[in-house]
Amino acid sequence: MSRKEERSSRKDEYNKSLPPFDTRSGYDSRTGIYHSLVKLGTKHEIPTKPDLGTANFVLSQFPQAHLAEARIAFIDSGTNRSVSYGELRRSIYSLASALFNRLKVRKGDVVFVLSPNSTLYSTICLAVLSVGAVVTTANPINTESEIAKQVHDSGAKLAISTLEDLHKLVPTGIPTILTSRPFDGNMLSIEELIEDCYGSPQLPQVPVAQSDTAAILYSSGTTGRSKGVLLTHANIISIMRLLFWQVDVSGSQDDVFFAFIPMFHIYGMIFFGLGLLCIGITTVLMQKYDFQAMLVAIQKYKVNNLPAVPPVILALVKHSSKVKCDLSSLKRVGSGAAPLSKEVAQEFRRMFPSVELRQGYGLTESSGGAAFFASDKDAKAHPDSCGKLIPTFCAKVIDIETGKPLPPRKEGELWFKSPTIMKEYLGNMEETSATIDSEGWLRTGDLGYIDENGFVYIVERIKELIKHNGYQVAPAELESVLLSHPLIVDAAVIPVEDEETGQIPMAYVVIAAGSELSEDQVIQFVAGEVAPYKKVRRVSFIDTIPKSAAGKILRKDLVSQSRHQLVSKL
Repeated sequence: MSRKEERSSRKDEYNKSLPPFDTRSGYDSRTGIYHSLVKLGTKHEIPTKPDLGTANFVLSQFPQAHLAEARIAFIDSGTNRSVSYGELRRSIYSLASALFNRLKVRKGDVVFVLSPNSTLYSTICLAVLSVGAVVTTANPINTESEIAKQVHDSGAKLAISTLEDLHKLVPTGIPTILTSRPFDGNMLSIEELIEDCYGSPQLPQVPVAQSDTAAILYSSGTTGRSKGVLLTHANIISIMRLLFWQVDVSGSQDDVFFAFIPMFHIYGMIFFGLGLLCIGITTVLMQKYDFQAMLVAIQKYKVNNLPAVPPVILALVKHSSKVKCDLSSLKRVGSGAAPLSKEVAQEFRRMFPSVELRQGYGLTESSGGAAFFASDKDAKAHPDSCGKLIPTFCAKVIDIETGKPLPPRKEGELWFKSPTIMKEYLGNMEETSATIDSEGWLRTGDLGYIDENGFVYIVERIKELIKHNGYQVAPAELESVLLSHPLIVDAAVIPVEDEETGQIPMAYVVIAAGSELSEDQVIQFVAGEVAPYKKVRRVSFIDTIPKSAAGKILRKDLVSQSRHQLVSKL
């Protein structure tokens, strides 16, 4: 053997003797892959039985019959109506029987659901899934045009809607059932179908495989046209198991949860519509978010756990001291769907020292999961992180210029692999190929990094980075600075095209009622906090920042508004 071969052999032996990856960061320098450092125990093991559907899985986790009648699944905060796990099971069986036998809904049929949160929402979703049909959900505030596009794109055969939103579906011509019985009795309703088939002893016998499509959820389309994210039963079952683990490690098994997050969104559907039912949790529902009504409900129902979004946490920081409500029952607040700034997180902890605040991160394309804080201690120590990779997840941080994987602390595009990753974008192989590579890695489009201890940090959407004089400016960083101003209630930063520098940062700002703040004052305030190339160059005052139902800033609306303002000035 030559010396070169001998050295190569020794190197191979040395590499084999190394642990597979760094035990602090989870990073494997040989592959460029970050691994989750948490393994699921037997209790949280993801089922691999191929012929297991979401509905059967969820129902199998319900409390035993003698406990199900006493255990409350949902309380409607508006009406005070409660539904036990026993009632919920019977309603699912009844509706499934009606859909299958009376309406002839069959495996693969797509059912379009247009409704705010209600005690019927889970019943509808689980009944549809139990007959092998596919659920697609929409925001009730969507326009007729947006709804028509989704009905057409998803290939929906049947729609379920509230009476208030029915007019938006009429132009599509799709057969529609109302959620509640109308006063005139001229239309079929979910309530009537459940009553007519009440007492059905079991679900229709429809073979459902984990590989079958379960849901088509539409991405929010904050930077472009929304796309139908196709999730399988395996995706949803996997994420529900991971939610079970999350609740377990957080000590939240006996919490009363509050749900203002809409169930048509991945965050709300997985948390409240499906996942928490597997743990026997009681959830207090709010049909439509209202800050004051939320505080009243927390006090009335002694809510312990509030899964939230950054705008709501910001509202708690800025306004809750002025509201006379007892929030002492609150133990935990979660944040997801959009970045939570370090400054807002720290101010929340100062105002609510006994409440745990844990940020998480996920995408519709990853079934809502990716990173999470298992420890409140870690969340306090890393307030600008969104936690560590949850079990079953691997990640890469890819250099956006070279395409090479990066080590800890280096910024690049985050890529994920997990059993929760979507199957594809519906009917859009070009976008699917651009988002999921040949090895199954999901390109998130988010710029971020993972540190030497395995904590994940999100910097910005790559498409939303402002390119100024060759520098990259993150809108989220500037928004965080703006929100630290005592007179600024909310803010958003967008790029504005500039002939000399490429793009400049422009801020849209909401100021506190009765206060006065000039454009120059805002510009100077930001300039004092950031490097010169990052400073805001223009400011526009606005009544509200447009946001999606999940709390994401709709920058495309503001970009369009800025163009109109420029045209008006010209």
